[in-house]
Amino acid sequence: MTTAQTMRRVTSVLLCSPLVLLLAIQVARAAPPEADTSADSTAPGYVELFNGKDLSGWANVNTDRDTWSVRDGLLVCHGLPIGVMRSEKQYENFLLHIEWRHMRAGGNSGVFVWSEGSVPKGRRLPKGMEVQMLELDWVNQHRLKNGEPNDIGYISGELFGANGLTATPDNPRGRRSKSLELRCKGKGEWNVYDVVCVDGTVKLSINGKFVNSIRNSSMRKGYLCLESEGSEIHFRNIRVLELPPGITTPEQRAPIVKR
Repeated sequence: MTTAQTMRRVTSVLLCSPLVLLLAIQVARAAPPEADTSADSTAPGYVELFNGKDLSGWANVNTDRDTWSVRDGLLVCHGLPIGVMRSEKQYENFLLHIEWRHMRAGGNSGVFVWSEGSVPKGRRLPKGMEVQMLELDWVNQHRLKNGEPNDIGYISGELFGANGLTATPDNPRGRRSKSLELRCKGKGEWNVYDVVCVDGTVKLSINGKFVNSIRNSSMRKGYLCLESEGSEIHFRNIRVLELPPGITTPEQRAPIVKR
C-alpha cells in the first residue's frame, strides 16, 4: 500500500471513530504541555505552521509590524493593537493542534477557523469561527452589574461565530457554545487545544479531553487567524493535518486574499 493510500485509509477511520481520532491527536503531540518543545511532529500528514524561527507562512492583516515576534522558539503576541494575522493558505476539513499561554491575568485571545482573510473598515476582527482563549481571571475583571463574576462559560474555551458567521451551538450559552467542563489553565501555564473542523462542525479538545462542539457553520473553508486582543500571549506547536474536502458552496468559502 502506498503512503497516499495509507493516509486516505487513516483519514476515513478518523472521520468514523472519535476514539481513534483522539488517539491520533495524542500521537501528533511532540511533547507534553509542561515540556519545552522544539521537536517536529512525527505523525504522518501533519504540517508545522510555525517553525520556531520566524513568521513564515503567516501574513499580518491589521496589526503592527511589532505585534508579533519570535522569542526563544515561541510565537509571541504583545496584544496591541487589537487585530489578527492569518495563515497564507485556506483550510477546509482539518485537525488543528495549538498550544498557548497567557502572560497576564484576564488576558484575551483566540484562534479563528474558516475565517475571512481581511477585516472590513470599521472592524478589528474578521468574520470567522472563533475558538476562544481567555485567561481565568477575565470573569472577575469583567463583573456583572450586581458585582458577581461573569459567566464561567467565557473562560471555558467557547466556540462561536464572529462578525456574521452563523452556527448552531451544541452546549448553548446564547449563540455561543460553552464547554461542559472548565479545563483551561491560568496565566503562565500552557494549554493544549486540538480542534477538529469537518463539514461545518467544530469539536474542541482542551488539555486532552473533548468538551465542546458547534455545528452548521455558515462558513466551511477559510483562513486560520491568530488574535491580538490587549495582552501578551504565547503560542507554540501550531500544526495542521488536512483531511479530504467536503461539498461546499461558493457562499461557504472565504474569498481569496490577493497578495
